[in-house]
Amino acid sequence: MAQQGPTQVPTSTRHSQFILSCSCYLHACRCGFYGDATRECRCTPAQIQNYLGKISGPLLDRIDIHVEVPAVPFQELRGEAKAEPSSAIRERVLAARAVQQTRGGANARMPSRSIRKHCALDDSSERTLELAVRRMSLSARAHDRILKVARTIADLAASETIAAKHLAEAIQYRSLDRNYWN
Repeated sequence: MAQQGPTQVPTSTRHSQFILSCSCYLHACRCGFYGDATRECRCTPAQIQNYLGKISGPLLDRIDIHVEVPAVPFQELRGEAKAEPSSAIRERVLAARAVQQTRGGANARMPSRSIRKHCALDDSSERTLELAVRRMSLSARAHDRILKVARTIADLAASETIAAKHLAEAIQYRSLDRNYWN
């Protein structure tokens, strides 16, 4: 999920407004092999930092879910592993969307004033979120996005409340903050 709808982008001379709805794909370095278990990265640490420096913190903040996707080994591609059928996943998504509509719309578009009401945490989860925000130096925007993603994960699990496991999963989806920009 990424920020959608009108977005103000300030520059040194003016504010421009864009409609933003996108998925982003980013390698951690120019050659594309940094962190790859099967290929060696040819980039120097300075090149990697320079490459990653092209993505600003404010832009990164507007991306709800950061996921690293490693190459899938051939045996797994050809294996007979049983996966949840798409029809079952579709039903869970439709049920979660219906719940979100009763709250006023998609969680990704939930206004800040509604977050405390719909994304309430117990004391333990509150401490977990506080620790994540401090250790990862997350912004207020990233904090809110973690809560919205946790609410969505809880909705997909048909849970009325955000459990610690939902929050932990949402925090894990901030891997770019954790691994490259901190």
